[in-house]
Amino acid sequence: MPKIINFKGKPLTLVGRVLKIGVEAPDFKVTDGNLKEVRLSDFQGKIKVINSFPSLDTPVCEAQVKEFNQRATQVSKEIAIIGISKDLPFAQKRFCQDFDINNTLILSDYKTSSFGINYGLLVKELNLLARAVIILDKHDIIRYIQIVEELTSPPDYQEAFSQLETVVRKPDLISKKEELPSQCKPCEEGTPPLSKDKIEKLLAKYRGWELIEDRRLVKEFKFKDFIEAKYFLDLVSNIAEEQGHHPNLTLIYNKLKITLTTHAAGGLTENDFIMARIIDEIGG
Repeated sequence: MPKIINFKGKPLTLVGRVLKIGVEAPDFKVTDGNLKEVRLSDFQGKIKVINSFPSLDTPVCEAQVKEFNQRATQVSKEIAIIGISKDLPFAQKRFCQDFDINNTLILSDYKTSSFGINYGLLVKELNLLARAVIILDKHDIIRYIQIVEELTSPPDYQEAFSQLETVVRKPDLISKKEELPSQCKPCEEGTPPLSKDKIEKLLAKYRGWELIEDRRLVKEFKFKDFIEAKYFLDLVSNIAEEQGHHPNLTLIYNKLKITLTTHAAGGLTENDFIMARIIDEIGG
């Protein structure tokens, strides 16, 4: 997945997690036109076509929404068409009313950039979403990713719809086995910590994380200045709140020290390694 796209030839940076075909898609929180929270889990049992785009106020984005609104449901009635941008929900609702957008649910990522961060589609310099088409099957397995390299260009519709037809014909895919779940799980008081052998086995796959007293994971990230360090802290904070697993974050000028542990277990659990993986993905 590219971390750089272009806007009229000028390079822009994508920030967020790393998407991979064949693995379970991360959940996200966005807002509909009535200011209600919507999550990926709300579309359970559906094939999902997710369109992301910078703004409905541009001709290319308008055309992208209209194209999928018109064509995607012709492929199958089991498809949920989802459009996501950082336009305000009010503007999205007005757009759908003005253009009779009835087959696509347009959602806003304006609050915390949850979708942008979780799907690696947040454009750092603009605080907008990149243009992309992502297809998930009924089990939320990522089947197709198209990130448009030039922000002002439309997606390759022919390729996207060809891939969608493939998913409809072959709805089940053997997903890649991940050693840890994609999301943190609620941890109750008395949950046992991981064994030392398990910790050492997992830690070997995590570059730069230090094990302290067999109870904490610690890593320091260094940036060019305070603003860059604070930006990374905000990204991590948003995802940590969603995951319900909160690290200790210590910011000193251009350095951010992150400490992970599970207080309910009195040590390390899988949640700490899941958060470490997500943090590393965001940190690039």
